[in-house]
Amino acid sequence: MDKQKILIADDEQTVRLMVSRILGEDYTVLEAADGEEAVEIATQHQPALVLMDLMMPRLDGYAACQKIKSDQATRQIPVVMLTAIDHELNKKFAEEMGADGYITKPFNRQSLLEETRRLTLPTAPPFAQMSSDQQ
Repeated sequence: MDKQKILIADDEQTVRLMVSRILGEDYTVLEAADGEEAVEIATQHQPALVLMDLMMPRLDGYAACQKIKSDQATRQIPVVMLTAIDHELNKKFAEEMGADGYITKPFNRQSLLEETRRLTLPTAPPFAQMSSDQQ
């Protein structure tokens, strides 16, 4: 059976590498270095989940999330913001843009695996917030 695809969109290569190492055993990990690339890869490859940084070049995570969620071809793909920004207003705005979850950096391996599994299951619950103090 083929592994589900997960897209990690982050302009920091070290973050993409770390997420890929954590999830690579159970998922096929795709990588994007900016928001524009994330939208293109999501459209082309239809991943089971997108993990998206907020602050990226060319197109930030909010705008990329909104593009993914407003396109009929990709709107069903869960998008989780994976960011160092831990402010309630940012979380609320991410939810308004269509995000299905919010994980703050630094995150731990177990919490990332749990959130990924939760959202790649066929009946994933709506928006969840996970902050570093919950990890």
